[in-house]
Amino acid sequence: MQVILKEDVKNLGKAGEVVTVKDGYGRNFLLPRGLAIDATLKNIRQLEHQKRMILQRAKKLANDAQSLADRLSSVSVTIFAKAGEEDRLFGSVTSADISESLKQHGFEIDKKKIILEEPIKRLGEHTVKVKLHPEISVELKVVVNKEQ
Repeated sequence: MQVILKEDVKNLGKAGEVVTVKDGYGRNFLLPRGLAIDATLKNIRQLEHQKRMILQRAKKLANDAQSLADRLSSVSVTIFAKAGEEDRLFGSVTSADISESLKQHGFEIDKKKIILEEPIKRLGEHTVKVKLHPEISVELKVVVNKEQ
């Protein structure tokens, strides 16, 4: 019996795969629990259509992320913070501060996508990585100036 898995099944396969199982296992375990559906011609076509739609959606997201990365690469963010002696900040510049500053430039970037290896605690120019997509990231220039 051939079935299409709706969920990952241990020692059998991943969701979306067409697998061959014994009749009793499919009829008495997989189908009643909603883990699989019969591999009819109609269901296989529907699965292929869903896979194509997912690939198209992923390609569109990657293209959108790339265009945003191209626009972000030319932007420089300036943040004003209170500083003491030796250009050390009182506190630090966080990813939330950078995200808020990007909103003023017209970019809606979630603070979780801004990756800081360590908090920015000094005045000057810093480079921050922004991960827009699993394969696409961009370097952002952040300038921290002393607040008057």
